[in-house]
Amino acid sequence: MDAATNPLSESLMSKHHPHQSTNKLSILRAFSCCSGKRFGGKKSSGGPRSDAEERVYTWLYALAKAEKNLIFEFVRSTKRGLSFKEAERRLKEEGQNIPVHDTFPSWWQLLWKAFLHPFNIILIVMATLSYVADDNANGCIMLILVLISVSIRFHQEYNSSKAAKQLSKLVRSSVRVQRCAGKIYQTELVVQIDQRNIVPGDIIPFGPGDLFPGDVRLITSKELVVSQSSLTGESGMTEKVADITEESNTSLLDLKNICFMGTSVISGCGTGLVISTGSNTYMSTIFSTLGKEKQPDAFEKGVRCISYTLICIMVVAVPIIILSDYWKSHNLSKSIVFGISVAVALTPQMFPLIVNTNLARGAIVMAKGRCIVKSASAIQKMGSMDILCIDKTGTLTMDRVIMVHHLDAWGFSNEIILRFAFLNSYFKTELKGPIDDAILAYAYINGYRFQASSWRKIDEIPFNFTRRRMSVIVETSLSIKDDENSHSADIIRYVITKGALEETLNLCTSIKHVESDANVALTSEDRQRILRMNEELSNDGLRVLGVAMRRISKRAHTMAIDYRTVESGMIFLGIISFLDPPKDSAEQALWQLAERGVKAKVLTGDSLILAIKVCREVGISTTHVTTGPDLDLLDENKFHETIKRVTVLARLTPIQKLRVVQSLQKVGNHVVGYLGDGINDSLALDAADVAISVDSGASVAKNLADIILLEKDLNVLVLGVENDCNSMG
Repeated sequence: MDAATNPLSESLMSKHHPHQSTNKLSILRAFSCCSGKRFGGKKSSGGPRSDAEERVYTWLYALAKAEKNLIFEFVRSTKRGLSFKEAERRLKEEGQNIPVHDTFPSWWQLLWKAFLHPFNIILIVMATLSYVADDNANGCIMLILVLISVSIRFHQEYNSSKAAKQLSKLVRSSVRVQRCAGKIYQTELVVQIDQRNIVPGDIIPFGPGDLFPGDVRLITSKELVVSQSSLTGESGMTEKVADITEESNTSLLDLKNICFMGTSVISGCGTGLVISTGSNTYMSTIFSTLGKEKQPDAFEKGVRCISYTLICIMVVAVPIIILSDYWKSHNLSKSIVFGISVAVALTPQMFPLIVNTNLARGAIVMAKGRCIVKSASAIQKMGSMDILCIDKTGTLTMDRVIMVHHLDAWGFSNEIILRFAFLNSYFKTELKGPIDDAILAYAYINGYRFQASSWRKIDEIPFNFTRRRMSVIVETSLSIKDDENSHSADIIRYVITKGALEETLNLCTSIKHVESDANVALTSEDRQRILRMNEELSNDGLRVLGVAMRRISKRAHTMAIDYRTVESGMIFLGIISFLDPPKDSAEQALWQLAERGVKAKVLTGDSLILAIKVCREVGISTTHVTTGPDLDLLDENKFHETIKRVTVLARLTPIQKLRVVQSLQKVGNHVVGYLGDGINDSLALDAADVAISVDSGASVAKNLADIILLEKDLNVLVLGVENDCNSMG
């Protein structure tokens, strides 16, 4: 359909004239009518989204679903980009591209808020009356207690509001933008501008190492691989593809043609259309709650209750006492002094001192146990904590990949598989990652010496998410002895492929026989046996890769030859498997926490199979488990019931982690601790009763934390819980 006759195009252009303000909801309604579906309309994690979240979700889904030739009309842009004048106008209209606006109270407002506590007011009134009664010593003590209380509370509130400001550092200070110049003969110019001046409708080119300055709909892409760890907390990489139209049931973070603010390019390149900036981005909806006031916990409610009770007693009792004494003595000044004395006696002046002394002592003891306490109230909260939410990676596991097996097609260990896998990883130059490091480490640690120096790399076919494999072409010299006892060198050349098992297996026509070591034809029975072995290992939480090789002609010396030709007719050698192993200390630490009444729940963005495998090995029950996409399908009541029951929650987004914590607090009335160290943990940390991070964590996480562990070890946390119980005992 021609754009001129497209009702959606007409609706867009009429509703979004360049001199009118943007109204995205009009576009979304028009798009929904045309498509017959409403995007992002599902409840997220058991509860309806806020209006701001709903707008962002629906907008992103609409752009992901739209045909590429229509996306420019959505944001009133062109394939050449915006003109400088139009970009300037939009900047004034939309505002600067700042993901989280600094709307938090100033330091003096936080100080005033810390001062306005009922117990502080009582102490100040009592101090004033003490000075009137010429009891200066008691007056000074009470004012010192007020100063200590205000300082502690101010420090906690200031650190909480400071955390959100750290998010602006996620976006690079400058970015390349394609702008349209000229009135008659329009040309495209690529200029570099401050990322805060990016506006919707801008076109940005990007390459390895670049960060996306806003939410972007891809226009072109070439072997694009993106890291979304800033949003998910998982170190895995995600393939992005421009020439794709998404379905409405795809999870938001799984959209292939949308890149999100704060994520980075690992490899590949392309161009993208900026569709959202500033507070309209997905990142801003995630972190918009940071710095907001927390609800008082049980301890704070108890202190407030005591304070208000004392105030009521004094307001009622002291005037009665003064009037009664005056009726007997007929001496008003004496009666007032007597009433003040009674009021002072009713006030537990030493109560704040006792509490603060115990908390300070607990903080000192915890510091010796490698726990830094930032908030004194966290001492009490940690002692009463009954649920601890933890991430899998780095907490239950070592956060490093190790190689476990190198098996042939019959399930037997075979050195030849390791040799060729080693050569593939050793000579790999592009995007070398933890898998390659694990292969090299396994070979060296187990005493294998494959003499890589005797091999020479000829070329490389890099990994991408379409092929899901990578290959290297290497050669070595083979010494040959002739009849006259002279030696000559013959060059032999191999292509070695390592990658996803099914993709690697599809390249092979033969296999190394288990007994004769000869190459035999790969049969369907062999294929089924290999796939069954892969399934068994995968169910055990192992990542499985295939290894294949083929001897090639010495004339195949450049990659001018199509990789489809080079990677064909290969010999399947076997499989290699990997695991992020659990920590030896994790099981004992979890058992000790359970003895003290603290139940553990695992909240991770990783796969469910892998989470179950690790949890079983450290003693966490896996009878009841769930995933983020499954939670999206539940209504509010079923969501709360599920959260109460399950112990392992996988494939969670940051917002889902937040709502899990809130559900445990609201419905279960639990005191919830959360241990996290990533940006994706910020929401849950901010909501938790006890926010725990580690010294190596992200700045945002550490600013939000009440307690910082100098080691990411649950045993350190166990000592902290013990010390807290002793401090409050």
